[in-house]
Amino acid sequence: MVLLKMKFTQQRRVRLAQGLWLMSWMAVMCGTFVFCLGAYLKTELLRRDEVMDNTEIHVVPNILMLVGLASIGTNWVASRMCQDSLDVSRFPRWKPFLLAWFVVATLLCFLLIAVVVLSYALQGSLEESLKVGLRNGIRFYKDTDVPGRCFQKETIDRLQMEFRCCGNNNFRDWFEVQWVSNRYLDFTSKEVKDRIRSNVDGRYLLDGVPFSCCNPASPRPCLQQRLTDNSAHHSYDYQSEELNLYNRGCRKALIDYYMGLMNSTGPGVLSVILIQMSVILSLRYLQTAVEAAMALEDPAGDSEGYVLEKGLKETFEEVKTKALVLLKFGQVNPDASQESPKAEDPEKADNTTEKAASATPAS
Repeated sequence: MVLLKMKFTQQRRVRLAQGLWLMSWMAVMCGTFVFCLGAYLKTELLRRDEVMDNTEIHVVPNILMLVGLASIGTNWVASRMCQDSLDVSRFPRWKPFLLAWFVVATLLCFLLIAVVVLSYALQGSLEESLKVGLRNGIRFYKDTDVPGRCFQKETIDRLQMEFRCCGNNNFRDWFEVQWVSNRYLDFTSKEVKDRIRSNVDGRYLLDGVPFSCCNPASPRPCLQQRLTDNSAHHSYDYQSEELNLYNRGCRKALIDYYMGLMNSTGPGVLSVILIQMSVILSLRYLQTAVEAAMALEDPAGDSEGYVLEKGLKETFEEVKTKALVLLKFGQVNPDASQESPKAEDPEKADNTTEKAASATPAS
C-alpha cells in the first residue's frame, strides 16, 4: 500500500520544484543561523572557561555548529536537484546520491532534536561545573603572582561587576577564604597577627568582600570590611542592608544567563527542524513524481508521487531485514572449519589407483 500518494501534472511538478528551490535556500539560511548560534554560544562558554570545572556543556554548541555546516551543504545540494528535476537528461545523475541525501537530512533533524533535549538535560552538569569552578576561582583570587593564576582576580572582579553578583552562592563565601595576598599584609600589626592566630589553618580571614561586590544602587558608600559588625559603621544593620552588596551568587547568575541562551535556541531550532522536514518531504514527492514520468517515457505527462512505496509496517520490516543482512555479511561462519574436505581431483585419484594396482603382485 502506497503511503500518501498524490497525482502531479507537469505544471504541478514545476511549481513543486520552484517552491522546493525556495525552501532549500531558506534551509541554507537556517543552517547559517544555527551555525552562528552555536559559534556564539561556544564563544560565551569559552569566555567563562576559567570558572568552569568541565567542558561537557560544550557538546551543545559543537553539535549546533556541525549541524549548521552540514545543513548548508545538504540543502545546497537539494537546490541543485530542484534545478535539474525538470531536465530529463540531467536528473538521473542524482539518483545514486538520493538515498544518502535522505539519510543525512533525516539525521540532521534528529541531531537538532538532541540539541533541544541536551539543553535541558545538561543543566545539572553546568551547575556543578560552575560550582567547582567558581569555588576554585575565589580560592585563587589572591594568587596574582602565581603563574597560571595571575589573571584570576581580574576574571572574578569583571564577572561580579558584569553579572551583578557576589561569591559562589552569596557574598558570605568570601568570609571562608583568604582573598588578600600575604604580600599586602603587615605582619607586624597586632590585628593581622590576631586574625592569623585565631584561625586553625593560619589564614587571614575577613568578614569582608572585594570591591567588585559593591552594588552601585546602594544609597550609601559601599561597605566592604567588618560587614557582620553593626557597631563598626554608623546607622548600619547587617541584616537589613541589602543594597550595600549584590545578594545574588555568581553561580545562579551564570546559570540563568547560559540557560536563557540555550532555551532561546529552542524555538529557532524547532523552526529549522520543520523547514528541514518540509524539504525532505517535498523532495521525496518530486523525486517519485519525476521518476514515474520518466518511466512512462512522457516527461510532460501526468505522474504519481508518494512518500513511501509501501506502508509504514512493510517498510520497517524491509529496512530491518536489509539491516540484518548487512550485519551478517561481515561475520565469520564458525562452522566453516568443520566442513568436510573437498573431494580430491579425479585424475589424481585414478593415478593413485593405477599405481596401487601395478604394485600388487600377480597371483
